[in-house]
Amino acid sequence: MSLVWRRAQRALCLEMFSPRILKTRPSLSRVSWPSVTKLGLHTKPRMPPCDFSPERYQSLAYDHVLETHRQHLSPVVTAYFQKPLLLHQGHMEWLFDSEGNRYLDFFSGIATVSVGHCHPKLNAVAQKQLGRLWHTSSVFFHPPIHKYAEELAALLPEPLKVIFLVNSGSEANDLAMLMARAHSKNSDIISFRGAYHGCSPHTLGLTNIRTFKMKLLSGMGCQSTMCPDVFHGPWGGSHCRDSPVQTIRTCSCAPDCCQAKDQYIEQFKDTLNTSVASSIAGFFAEPIQGVNGVVQYPKGFLKEAFELVRERGGVCIADEVQTGFGRLGSHFWGFQSHEVLPDIVTMAKGIGNGFPMAAVVTTQEIAKSLAKCLLHFNTFGGNPMACAIGSAVLEVIKEEKTQENSQEVGTYILLKLAKLRDEFDIVGDVRGKGLMIGIEMVQDKMSRRPLPQEEVNQIHEDCKDMGLLLGRGGIFSQTFRVVPPMCITKPEADFAVEVFRSALIQHMERRAK
Repeated sequence: MSLVWRRAQRALCLEMFSPRILKTRPSLSRVSWPSVTKLGLHTKPRMPPCDFSPERYQSLAYDHVLETHRQHLSPVVTAYFQKPLLLHQGHMEWLFDSEGNRYLDFFSGIATVSVGHCHPKLNAVAQKQLGRLWHTSSVFFHPPIHKYAEELAALLPEPLKVIFLVNSGSEANDLAMLMARAHSKNSDIISFRGAYHGCSPHTLGLTNIRTFKMKLLSGMGCQSTMCPDVFHGPWGGSHCRDSPVQTIRTCSCAPDCCQAKDQYIEQFKDTLNTSVASSIAGFFAEPIQGVNGVVQYPKGFLKEAFELVRERGGVCIADEVQTGFGRLGSHFWGFQSHEVLPDIVTMAKGIGNGFPMAAVVTTQEIAKSLAKCLLHFNTFGGNPMACAIGSAVLEVIKEEKTQENSQEVGTYILLKLAKLRDEFDIVGDVRGKGLMIGIEMVQDKMSRRPLPQEEVNQIHEDCKDMGLLLGRGGIFSQTFRVVPPMCITKPEADFAVEVFRSALIQHMERRAK
């Protein structure tokens, strides 16, 4: 079923079956508590229809799953919610749990499901390849890897045409670190505070979020620098971001002249002058920080930073693990929105729509530098299954215009969420681009201090109970991350925003009591 027809069908169904939504809404940041209670007497937002019926769950009992997890899986607590969801099946933007409940997925398995859960075209391609050839390793040739390499290379500008296929974003960034050092013959690599570039022993040095830091030695030769965060940082204003929604901070800058950018560049220069050697290996940057809560930099910052890095002999690496493949709407790659050309690009997650797959793309010159010092080999990277699915993902992105949908629906969601920011004092910031959006929760807009985690947790639970799954991010897990599959429709966006608003009202009611 085409995306256009699905969107038209759901819009019609929503009009027929959804309750009327009032357009006039008083601000909850200043209303009296009785008014809040009155507003709380609302009907639960009606979930848009879905043209898919899941199979009946017939696998492990929930209690058995919990006990098996406790005994045999990692003790690190990563599952959301007091009672973790036991998911059973997925279809496009929808997920179904073991009890038959349906959820609108606005997190995509951590920004991974790009074109939809179990997309019919991808299912068919995977099944066909399963019956033909699963695995060979790179010591033999097979058509899917060459077909995919040609297709992916065509989507990247010159001279980014040499592709190394691996299995995860951490592995891709690990290899990119090695490339940067092999080519530059230097060691120091810079990344932003708040960055997430993986959880392998080497990439832990690039990742600068407290929960991923160890007391043990890891990731040597990595240096952090100030993140140019125009919401939380010392500088920022109302023209900084490449986004339909700006911060509520005011500034005297003209739209085409960002003083905050200049201040953050001075901080970057300070890092180069004090914290690394006179020649460096490289600089890693996400076009938009994902795990840190969808943090955007001032326009023009990366362009100047890349120039400074190259003056020191370093290479510039764009981590497109979360931002690539059209998610940002305006461009296929996030680095294009910054008007920069990296020396190395890493990608994963959406590349395979959830199938374990990743890639590093670089120049012939850098690839040859790596080959001179290492016989790079990867058993599973570029296997026939991954490449067949990767090609199918690219076809769906083109055929169903998911990049264009990201731009249209993402902007629609951002503008609706911005109204909630104006309505609720605890919504401190709404930011992002396309279908990569952050909603930062604060105690109040003046202080910008994070809303206590137990309060954010309860809002998160309330959204889940109404059928909406959101992600979390930020140093204090205070930011809701909105990164749905790129097949999402406007009626589903309306439902999501209405659920979130209802959860905020419930939160205000709890505060009143």
